[in-house]
Amino acid sequence: MVFITFSSLFSLDGVEVSKFNIPHLDKVAHFTFYFVACVLGVFLLRERTESKMNYKKAVLIMLAFTIAYGILMEVLQFSMTTQRSGDILDAIANTIGSFLGALATKLLFSAKSRLKWKL
Repeated sequence: MVFITFSSLFSLDGVEVSKFNIPHLDKVAHFTFYFVACVLGVFLLRERTESKMNYKKAVLIMLAFTIAYGILMEVLQFSMTTQRSGDILDAIANTIGSFLGALATKLLFSAKSRLKWKL
């Protein structure tokens, strides 16, 4: 989350970027950051509670947290930075990444034989 905060709020002006111009690459980055944040957050909650928190609750908490955090970062970009600007499409990419991250934990990691999680 520190990386996401830094990437969202600090200007990267003057940093050499790739010469490739890929349309909407920033949306892919937003999606990826929040996808990974949601997956890792679910793992964190389950491990910190020694799997006492049920899977659905862990997913709902992380889903709500990552969506709210993504919206907060866009609002802060809009209101507190001069070099960055908040974008509704970025917030949508963040939200979709969070939802698909939650779905991925269900589909890939919740089988009892894989991580021994009680659903």
